[in-house]
Amino acid sequence: MRHIVMHKVDAKMEANIPPGERIMKEMGGFIQEQLKSGVFLDGAGLHRSALRARVRASGKDVQVTKGPYAGGNELIAGMAMTVAKGLDGAVAQAKELLQAMGGGEIEVGPVVEPWDLGFMAKPDGAAERFLLLQKGDAAFEAGAPRPAAEAKFLAQLKADGALQSAARLAPSKRGLRLRGGTGKRTWTDGPFTESKELIAGYSIINLPTREAVVAWAERYAGILDGNEVDVREVLDD
Repeated sequence: MRHIVMHKVDAKMEANIPPGERIMKEMGGFIQEQLKSGVFLDGAGLHRSALRARVRASGKDVQVTKGPYAGGNELIAGMAMTVAKGLDGAVAQAKELLQAMGGGEIEVGPVVEPWDLGFMAKPDGAAERFLLLQKGDAAFEAGAPRPAAEAKFLAQLKADGALQSAARLAPSKRGLRLRGGTGKRTWTDGPFTESKELIAGYSIINLPTREAVVAWAERYAGILDGNEVDVREVLDD
């Protein structure tokens, strides 16, 4: 069973304060452990909202809003990791994807790389990676299938070498949300009519039971000092 565990932005991140040494050390060790066990399949962190953009399309009307911004519709329906020439290049990809989707909203965010955290020097010619977060709507929550044009566009991006990974999520009625700080935390079952907190990063994991996924997410959130976390099923294409 594949699930995505998405943690939310906090005030420190929005203030451009890097994660503390403890968080980076513990999270790095945890992810390495999960990679070796085959549980961790994919994941990334995003930069603060000041470096992001939102693209909305309805018919021929397309609007691009640069960050920073507070949370709006943060209910995620799917995501695509792409390589692009700067934020404007990724926004252009999002516009084409929205056209294939028939409209909607996509948030575009640059991925946090090891050199952004001081782990290594930035290699010459390093690719610029971006995460395209597709927002959910009533049709998505009702279980509408992915438009054929959307799948075709993503396949073309992959053929062009611009798409590194993609995930399509199940409606939020099959999801879970973990709220609370470093003290008592509580789980809430979906569906979720909204999600006001911005996505800070994600991990896609493969575990056999829902109980194992919950335990994994609690450990993940604990390392992050209790950031809000959403857990959603990843659909097989």
